[in-house]
Amino acid sequence: MSLLACYGGSFDPVHLGHMAVALAVRDALDAEVALLPAADPPHKDATHAGAIARTRMLELAIAGEPGLRVDPLELERAGPSYSIDSLRLVRAKQGPYRPIAWVVGGDSLLRLDTWYRWRELFAHGHVLAVARPGSPVAPDDIAARAPAVERELGARRRPPDALAEAPAGGFAVLELPRLRAESSTEVRRRIAADDGWESMLPPAVAGFIRERRLYGYGPATGPSL
Repeated sequence: MSLLACYGGSFDPVHLGHMAVALAVRDALDAEVALLPAADPPHKDATHAGAIARTRMLELAIAGEPGLRVDPLELERAGPSYSIDSLRLVRAKQGPYRPIAWVVGGDSLLRLDTWYRWRELFAHGHVLAVARPGSPVAPDDIAARAPAVERELGARRRPPDALAEAPAGGFAVLELPRLRAESSTEVRRRIAADDGWESMLPPAVAGFIRERRLYGYGPATGPSL
C-alpha cells in the first residue's frame, strides 16, 4: 500500500519552495501527497489571504501534477488547525493499515515539543522531516536544541523509504537536493513592493494574485475570499 504524505501549512501564498517539498516527497518515496491548507494555524498570526483564496492557489499550483491533491479537511472543521486532530481524521478516513506520514520542515522539527499533543502523532502516522541542505536535523543537533524531541525520535528513526512498511510510529528525514530561497513572508513583502516576486511562484498562482490583487498588489478592489 502506497504512502500517503500529508503536508499542512497556511500556504499564504503557496510558492515554489512549497512545491519543491511536495514534489521531492512524491518522487523520492513514490507517495501520494495531500496538501492541507490550514484554516486557523495555531503557531502563526492571522493569515493574509482568506481560506478560499489560499485553497484555490494551491489547486492552481498543483494542476497537472500527478500524485498531488488538495485536501480541505482543516477548512471543514471548527477550531484551531492542530496537526494531531487533522492526522486523526485522515487516519479515520484511510483506515488502520495505510502508511501515513505527517510532513514537517526541519525548523518545525526543533519546535515539535511545543505542538499540541505532539507525541500522539506517532500513534496515528509517521513524522517525515523535509530538511533544507545544512539544516540541523542530525541526532546530535536535535539533542542539543530540542532534547525532549530527540528522546522521542531516537528509536523511531528509519530510512525514508521504510515508512511505507508500517502504518505509523516512525520518523525519517528527507533532505532536499538544494537550498530554496522562497518564504511566504518574503513573497508577500515583494508583492507589496512589486519587486520581482513572480519568479518565486507557479505562474498560475502569480496570475491569480494579480487578478485578485492580493497581498497589497496594486489598488485593493475589496476583501479577499
